[in-house]
Amino acid sequence: MIHEQALQSPDIAALEATFLRQQAAFADSPFFTAEQRIAHLRALDGAMRKHQDHLAAELSADYGHRSLDEFKMAEMLFGLEGIKYCIKNVKRWMRADKRHVPALQMPAKARVEYQPLGVVGIIVPWNYPVFLAVGPLMYALAAGNRVMIKMSGYTPRLAQAFKAMLAEIYDEDHVAVITGQGAISETFPRLPFNQITFTGSTNVGRIVMQEAGKNLTPVLLELGGKSPVLIHSSFPIEDAVARLAFGKCWNAGQTCVAADHAYLPTGKEEEFISKFSAQIREMYPTLLNNPDYTSVINDKQYRRLQGYLQDARERGARIIEINPANEDFSGSRKMPVTLVTGVTRDMQLMQNEIFGPVLPLLEYSDINEVLKYINSQPRPLALYYFDYDRARIEHVIANSHSGGVTVNDVMSHVAVDDLPFGGVGASGMGKYHGHEGFLAMSNARSVLIKSRFNGLKYIMPPFNKPAHGFIKRFLLS
Repeated sequence: MIHEQALQSPDIAALEATFLRQQAAFADSPFFTAEQRIAHLRALDGAMRKHQDHLAAELSADYGHRSLDEFKMAEMLFGLEGIKYCIKNVKRWMRADKRHVPALQMPAKARVEYQPLGVVGIIVPWNYPVFLAVGPLMYALAAGNRVMIKMSGYTPRLAQAFKAMLAEIYDEDHVAVITGQGAISETFPRLPFNQITFTGSTNVGRIVMQEAGKNLTPVLLELGGKSPVLIHSSFPIEDAVARLAFGKCWNAGQTCVAADHAYLPTGKEEEFISKFSAQIREMYPTLLNNPDYTSVINDKQYRRLQGYLQDARERGARIIEINPANEDFSGSRKMPVTLVTGVTRDMQLMQNEIFGPVLPLLEYSDINEVLKYINSQPRPLALYYFDYDRARIEHVIANSHSGGVTVNDVMSHVAVDDLPFGGVGASGMGKYHGHEGFLAMSNARSVLIKSRFNGLKYIMPPFNKPAHGFIKRFLLS
């Protein structure tokens, strides 16, 4: 049907058959009621609660080690809170919006109705595979769509567990989970979905957008980028360190909105290093066998991070490994949290998103110069500013560009369900979370209903009627 390889590959044939079943099911039953959508969301809530320990164990096996508590907070708690938020709001979101009708169109009524798009695709990354599957899924269900979810090939055990979980509560013509790599991953964005949500790297996002464009499929891209931290000279370093260290260590820095690098006031570098190191030692007295500290996902990502550090070292940077128990990490994909000073912008770790437990430090003397530089770069997914002065905070917000901003913390804005989440420019396009998530998964359909009375007869040709004179004299002058 869609891909010649389907003739040779049973997996691709099955993928396309699933898509066709969902299309047919949507054509047969294109509109779920509010009560049905709420039931779909409640089923997801119940399944996640039931299977959370199994999902955690399978994901930890994929990682080598994934912190159970991080998983339950970042993947389960935030996901469940989001589902609760959707259940609370879906009836209100579904209501048609009344709109104004101009005088020349009267008498008439206008409204906007929110229709399901149809069959939507969700492409899930490996770093938060449950939350980043469930997040788009809940909004797709709230909007009344049918959904196909492509899980990451880097987390195969979790993918199978997630697929089995959803198979318990949804028919495959409603929600289907697709696993596998290679040709399956290549074919998925080529299907003529009514919308695709992709979360992942900028490079893969370009490929997804290119493939989707062949079918004019709209895409919602959640990418990443180099999210900077900017600390004002008046801000207590110990306050910044406590919040920044927590965020940088979360999932070993493998978070799209993780702080990528930090700008410190001139002269504050050594104080920052000392207090940051102390904060790490307090949170993680050991790292290697500490259940709270997560591994780098796989050898490929581990080698990439080590390559960045080697490049920085060769270019003269100072590498500061924070290893509280002086452990030997040989044979493990766990990495000590690492600070880098003496950074130059030509280093690989300043050219690429880091996505790991490495934090480059840069000093500055003029905050406006930092903002100017940040604005000259591809727009980041998040910007983090530390300052207690309201006027300066508003100045930084007004004079910077990013997908989102958190002031005096890192990453927290993602967990606020009522805030839209997404990037801008190179860090993504489109938003989900909040009401914007429902809108992203819906067709805002304009409806104009004219009355029995035909007002157009007063302005039809010939154009010499009194109404024409009124329009020219009073409306166009």
